[in-house]
Amino acid sequence: MLLLVSQHLFAKTLPQQLQQIEQRNSGRIGISVLNTGNQHQINYRANQRFPMGCTSKVIGVSAVLNKSMTDPMLLGKKITYQTIDLASWSPVTGKHVKDGMTVEALCSAAIRYSDNTAMNLLVKELGGLEAINAYAKQLGDHQFRQDNIWPDEAFSGGDDPYDSSSPAAMTNNLRQLLLERGLGEKQHKLLQSWMLSNTTGDKRIRAGVPASWKVADKTGTGARYGTTNDIGVIWPGACSPIVMSVYFTQNHKHATPNDRVIVDVTKSVIAALAEKDPCVRDALASNKIG
Repeated sequence: MLLLVSQHLFAKTLPQQLQQIEQRNSGRIGISVLNTGNQHQINYRANQRFPMGCTSKVIGVSAVLNKSMTDPMLLGKKITYQTIDLASWSPVTGKHVKDGMTVEALCSAAIRYSDNTAMNLLVKELGGLEAINAYAKQLGDHQFRQDNIWPDEAFSGGDDPYDSSSPAAMTNNLRQLLLERGLGEKQHKLLQSWMLSNTTGDKRIRAGVPASWKVADKTGTGARYGTTNDIGVIWPGACSPIVMSVYFTQNHKHATPNDRVIVDVTKSVIAALAEKDPCVRDALASNKIG
């Protein structure tokens, strides 16, 4: 299988493959990838700005988790709200208007189901979007800017810089939050478990790697410019984890999201990593990509 994959993907260099995908889909791709096993990095438009969509919820929820490190009662705090507070796409919060939800449950809903109301309630609990932007800077991300609540942020894109960051910055954020000591042990485990059980990512990064590999991810989808994103950490069997941020936005304002781009980019990137890492190469050779 590896021979067939290599023949298919390495007929052209990785940048050439990415350029082909961009041309075929009339858009712009940004990726930043780190193989923590050998420190091999792959970057393509990695420092350019891309609309984040709901991938920014990772930073928002992490800001809440960070606050809980000095406020041990925070995650158990019950938040009440009304029907009027519900934003579009509230699959979890819409079921709990009568009884409310804890901050921890809201965090889970925001990551696992990308629930917009959950994220907005968390923003309110933090004191506003300024708290999320400040937390991103605390992580060293000076590209990150969250200008709008959810789902208003989904309408950003094109030439404006609103609600954007860079793939390189987001990969650095993920590395700290999921693999290093960016959060306390309890908070780290919660974030990782929510991202591992994310329900929105099956057609993106996960579809570009073997089904047996673990993926902790967060997707983002735009209402304009066909923005289609996925960021996360991949565990290729027994190999060291791979941190990956993939962003895609299109040239036309009314374009529709395209999961296939994320899948194709992921396959190409994993094949490129396998060329320089025997562990990844063997893990790829022994498993079929779903």
